[in-house]
Amino acid sequence: QVRLVESGGGLVQVGGSLRLSCALSGRSVSGSAMGWFRQAPAKEREFVAAITWSGTLTTYADSVKGRFTISRNTAANSVYLQMNSLQPEDTAVYYCVTGHTPLGGTRFSESDYWGQGTQVTVSS
Repeated sequence: QVRLVESGGGLVQVGGSLRLSCALSGRSVSGSAMGWFRQAPAKEREFVAAITWSGTLTTYADSVKGRFTISRNTAANSVYLQMNSLQPEDTAVYYCVTGHTPLGGTRFSESDYWGQGTQVTVSS
């Protein structure tokens, strides 16, 4: 059974940093495309970042390029999102996702495996 558990959210001031973690169980991150999405109040969930199953390629939303970095640790079977220079518009619930099938691409959908989310609040 595939399960994802996010952690690391919290309250941070403008310009601050946070590191989100996503622990994967039931499958290895080394064979799983992984991604981060976020959903702000009254808005639709949006893509933030993704890493391919090989770990060789990463993609980012334009709004976070240069500020956020996605990475993974195969020994910990986890994926991370390092968030720097945080702004109030980054306030959202952040979700980790992996594809329904191993070795898949980074175009995720609601039918994939999602975590429960972790709240990030950036205060000005």
